[in-house]
Formats: sequence, structure tokens, C-alpha cells
Amino acid sequence: MEGAMWVLSGFADEISADLDVQCRTLTELGLTHLEFRSAWNVNVLDLEDDQLRTVASMLRQAGLSVSSIGSPIGKVAIEADFDQHLRRFDQALRVSEILAAPYIRLFSFLIPDGTDPGKHRDEVLRRMALLADRVSGHDVTLLHENEKGIYGDSPERCLDIVESVGSPRLRLAWDAANFVQCGFQPYTDAYQKLRPYLEYVQVKDARLDTGRVVAAGLGDGEVRETVAALHSDGFDGFFSLEPHLADAGHLGGFSGPELFAVAHQAFVRVLNEQGIEYR
Repeated sequence: MEGAMWVLSGFADEISADLDVQCRTLTELGLTHLEFRSAWNVNVLDLEDDQLRTVASMLRQAGLSVSSIGSPIGKVAIEADFDQHLRRFDQALRVSEILAAPYIRLFSFLIPDGTDPGKHRDEVLRRMALLADRVSGHDVTLLHENEKGIYGDSPERCLDIVESVGSPRLRLAWDAANFVQCGFQPYTDAYQKLRPYLEYVQVKDARLDTGRVVAAGLGDGEVRETVAALHSDGFDGFFSLEPHLADAGHLGGFSGPELFAVAHQAFVRVLNEQGIEYR
């Protein structure tokens, strides 16, 4: 598609817990957007109203917009109290409005180790459908991320979720590193299946032999093949840097300003190699 312009974003809390440092580093790299997950070591869904107003003001002053709320919704055990989790999701919807975010990232619930994910399919789909229905009246789209250990950690189960729920308000965020760490070749095994529902890309790569996260294009995440196919398909959307180059944990990762810049340079190099425009 002529005129498509890819927009770079990133999980700015991988830079620093300090929102000032997050904003300064992003603007120095030329980014105009961030994926907001936390500030001052407080998760986005736990920030008080005055803190959210401060965040909104600081982002405006820095000329930054929010590409997505990097929420932890759905990154809880499938056995967890869902009514309580729905109340937390309502806060995610509220935060998305305050920060004018077009997307909310979420997950499809942690499956107990050693159990067949298929045994939990009905409950997962029930919950995901309720979440999608709850978006009605809000100007936001949900993005399911293929996190390790959740129901939707395989290409087939990601497809099952979006097709079974059947809501235009539920789409997919693509995380190549997570697919690699689950034993998949992302482009080879998943691209054709998931492309019709793919609306957002998280920029992270990993080695198949060790599972170690590396900068984009340096692992087995088939980043170049995926980028080329997306460009050919006319994809027009966000690419969110989530480097995890210094540390990776259950609720997020950390890179620091220098390694975040390394991750940015690595992905920009891939784009430049293919003559792809971005901002």
C-alpha cells in the first residue's frame, strides 16, 4: 500500500522507572510514541488519578503519544477470580481514555504447568469474549499478545482465540521472541495464519537454542522475513520496542537507556536494509 508509514514506539519503562528519563530518551531517539506500562515503578493500572494527570501532562510536554496501554490484564492464572479481574480491566479502559491510547495489550490467562491448555479452552474463550464485549462504548481495541505460558502461546491457539471470539475489537500483537521461546519459527509457522488479525508488532527477537532475548535481527525470530512480508502486505501501524536486553521477568523487562538505544538501532537497521519508511 503506497503511503504506509510505520510508527516506532516502545515500552519506555525498559529505559528507566523515571518518566523524565523515559521521555528524554525517546525524544532523543526521535520516537513520537510509547507503550505505557509503568512509571516510578508503579504499574499503569495502579497509578493514582493525580499521577495519571501528571503522566498525561509530561507526555504532552515531551510531544509523545501513547500507542498502547501495556496492561497485565489476562496475565493471571486461569483459576484466578475473574470478577475481580474485570474490575481491573475497567481501570484499563479508564486509563486508555485518560491517556488517549488506541490499544490495550492483554493476555489469555496463565495455564497451570503440565496441564493440557485445551482443558481450559472454554473458560479462556468465555473470558476473552467478555473482555471484548466490555470494550463496547470505548474507542479502543484489545491486542492479545502471545506470551509464554498462557493459553494463546501457540499460533494455533492465538488463531483460535480471535476467530472464536469473533470481535473486531480483539486483534493480535505479534511477539516474535515469545514464539521462539515456545519453540516456533514465527514467520514460517505463524505469519500466514495470523496475518489477517495482526494489528500491532512488538519488536523483540530471541535465540531458538537458548531462548535468550537479543536485538531485532540477531536471533531466530525471522524478523527480516516478517518485516518484508508486512511491507508487501501494506501493513500500516505501530512497531513497539520491547528489548528485554538486560533483564526479563514475568511482568516485564529492562534494558536501560543505552541498551534501549542499541535495540532501536538494530531494528532501524533492518528497516533501512529494506528501504522501509518509518517515523
